[in-house]
Amino acid sequence: MDSPLELATKSSQRTDARALELVRSVFGFDRLRPMQASAIEAGLAGRDALVVMPTGGGKSLCFQVPALLRDGFTVVISPLISLMQDQVIGLRELGVEARMLTSAQDAGEKREVERALADGSVKLLYVAPERLMTDGFLARLEEQGLTSIAIDEAHCISHWGHDFRPEYRMLGELRRARPHLPIQAFTATATPEVRADIIQALGLKDAAVLVGGFDRPNLTYRIQPRRDLVRQVYEVIQRHAGRAGIVYCLRRSDVEKLTADLSALGVRCAAYHAGLSAAERTRTQTKFLSEDLDVVVATVAFGMGIDRSDVRFVVHASLPKGVEQYSQETGRAGRDGLPAECVMFYGGADFHGWKNLIEHSAREAAAAGVENAGADLDNALERLSHLWGFATGARCRHKTLCEYFGQIFESSAGGCGACDVCLSELAQVEDSKIIAQKILSCVVRCEQRYGAQHVTDVLRGADTARMRQTGHDRLSTFGLLKEHSNHAVRSWIDQLIGLEHLRVAEGKYPTLFLSKSGVEVMRGEIAITFFTPVESKAKKGRSREKGRASEPLVIEGGIQPDPELFETLRELRRAIAKERGIPPYLVFNDRTLALFAAHKPASEEGFRAIKGVGDKKAQDLGPQFLEAIANHLRANS
Repeated sequence: MDSPLELATKSSQRTDARALELVRSVFGFDRLRPMQASAIEAGLAGRDALVVMPTGGGKSLCFQVPALLRDGFTVVISPLISLMQDQVIGLRELGVEARMLTSAQDAGEKREVERALADGSVKLLYVAPERLMTDGFLARLEEQGLTSIAIDEAHCISHWGHDFRPEYRMLGELRRARPHLPIQAFTATATPEVRADIIQALGLKDAAVLVGGFDRPNLTYRIQPRRDLVRQVYEVIQRHAGRAGIVYCLRRSDVEKLTADLSALGVRCAAYHAGLSAAERTRTQTKFLSEDLDVVVATVAFGMGIDRSDVRFVVHASLPKGVEQYSQETGRAGRDGLPAECVMFYGGADFHGWKNLIEHSAREAAAAGVENAGADLDNALERLSHLWGFATGARCRHKTLCEYFGQIFESSAGGCGACDVCLSELAQVEDSKIIAQKILSCVVRCEQRYGAQHVTDVLRGADTARMRQTGHDRLSTFGLLKEHSNHAVRSWIDQLIGLEHLRVAEGKYPTLFLSKSGVEVMRGEIAITFFTPVESKAKKGRSREKGRASEPLVIEGGIQPDPELFETLRELRRAIAKERGIPPYLVFNDRTLALFAAHKPASEEGFRAIKGVGDKKAQDLGPQFLEAIANHLRANS
């Protein structure tokens, strides 16, 4: 007779086999990642769960697979209609009966969904949190076969998270209202503090807490001081000519100006921000998803509802609000697993701008009697400081991000090989110690009552009326760094702030003052090294001519797909998507196209063996893609 442990093991093996067969036949993958297998097992066992998995890690499979394997249907809570729409269209292309109920649907569409629920054909129903909590809605769904609830973007429920949404907090009532329904929460970014808050807010019981690795090895991170922004952004775009990218700006006016400047250089781009009409925003989003636009220049209002998997670069034209935001926004690049680039251009004004905005919001909240306004302020300023240190420091970017989210990053002696630090794109500044002492001494000579730009002007010996008015042209530090550019001196001041040797005073005026460690640096008791960007080997000799070819894609094993065939298949994908009225990446993503272009399958079996090709897509799309590949081979024989 089998022991309980052996019985449990056999049951788990049967579950794994069922799940793997479904993943092969529907989604076209030949294996599950260990974290996915554990999450699916928890879902099938009816356990509460919190699953934290990086963008592109396949967390959607963790709730989609159990929903397809068990009786009844699963409700998926999602914050944005565009997110739901993409997921539903993608699933239906795979032959999965997925539906959504949203405020954007007309009465006829809603009746059709209700009919499908009534006849028991629906397996996944996507709704917004406020709809789920409408009186009587949950009870009606239970009558129609609801067996589980999945909460996507679960960090939105946490006060300590980077994207808190009050409507998500209502979901805390689910456990009280329906204690028997299992709840699984999913997110891509959550610190240990946020994870604990999600569990408490949702009332998860005996939850399986599954935290995957936060590292995205296919992303290359680069961070540089902002100098000539248009030129800097344009160079990134040219490295990925003809590919999809997102450029984030802090203000609407910045979005409009940068969009105009890039358009003048021939970039197919459009603006996106909250000041545009809903119709304009929808039009831009639709054109981007359909590949009629290469680049969207946007405020952070854009992106959460974008599930496009082939974004090859994300640029931050200014400092984001915190590490969580940065991770979430850069996570929109390379969702297909292929290499992508994330570049941030920052300046000291960004830090002060965010700081002032955060403090102003906190004062308004306190005046309105908002609970925990002080704690929220401290938390927001701490997150901003973490990001500032990340931007101005010279430590492996992958390692820093992993450790921020409470994980250990294992790397080789040569580093991650995918950031400006480990690629040796930052050079040490000679005489860093002496330069730091001059800067800190100047702050003291200015009585620690002036901001970074004034201190920079003193050190560079600026001949201005303000300098003569303050008498700072007579200071001993006047002109001590006159041989260096304004950008260089400001960058060193920013690095001193990031290292917390210099602090920025609270209040309206961002004046500088020395910390305890800053005094020690000034006295020569602590060593310091400044860094400055250098032209990387990968960038040397690159042409800036419009329309040049972008960097080639590379897939597993260092294989480079046939670039001409890849472009041919992209055109075919675009034509099919247009005919079906769906985004091209929902036909096949870039990774699958790259595998086609590398392996050049010539038979149905070979085509079906490519990762990302399920049974329905093999049947629907196989003949067209096999014909295109065969035609290419004949033309290039």
